[in-house]
Amino acid sequence: MRIALLFPELLGTYGDGGNARVLVERGRRRDVPVDLVTVALHDRVPDADLYLLGGGEDGPQRLACDLLARGALGERVAGGAHLFAVCAGLQLLGTTFCVEGDDEYPGLGLVDARTTRGERRSVGDLAVDVRGRWLVGFENHGGRTSIGEAVSALGAVRRGRGSDGATDGFVTDRIWATYAHGPVLALNPWFADEVLSGVLGRRLEPLAGVADRLYEERCRALNLPRRA
Repeated sequence: MRIALLFPELLGTYGDGGNARVLVERGRRRDVPVDLVTVALHDRVPDADLYLLGGGEDGPQRLACDLLARGALGERVAGGAHLFAVCAGLQLLGTTFCVEGDDEYPGLGLVDARTTRGERRSVGDLAVDVRGRWLVGFENHGGRTSIGEAVSALGAVRRGRGSDGATDGFVTDRIWATYAHGPVLALNPWFADEVLSGVLGRRLEPLAGVADRLYEERCRALNLPRRA
């Protein structure tokens, strides 16, 4: 399994590069050979089974989108690769996104989603009901993302604002996207395993450890019910 962390110097403002380390470690602990490639600015986007995009500020987000548009990321995802995106990474996967005020820019068009400027910035804890399990993290963004009728939201927001105040992110057969930072896969080991299972095409055996206890503590600190 090959994982490519894309442009962490542009899209790594909130420690989202840690998502790659989590996936590598949880794969290797199950004897899954995992190769991690860090793709630096102006590097060629390599072939990979899973691509990771993090969050970033407006200028770096625009640059990352321009580079990825020339790097055939969409073709690789269409050809079977998977993608996990956070915040700015989520926004640039859509058809259009706004930065620097209300200026609108074309996205990569991998998902029928459009991001405009929200009325106010969304900052703070984020808790999302993803098919009966809590996805926890924090958000810090000024966007409001709407998705097309054929696109499924990742989950329903129970704390925070997420994409539009009611839902967060989106999910397709090969793409997961959320506004949750943290890094979110370190905070939610069950979700990290869901991503790994999706890429590998098989269910994984449970991997109990301190990450699960920390996740439960986080849910309790947010006063979330045991089950979403």
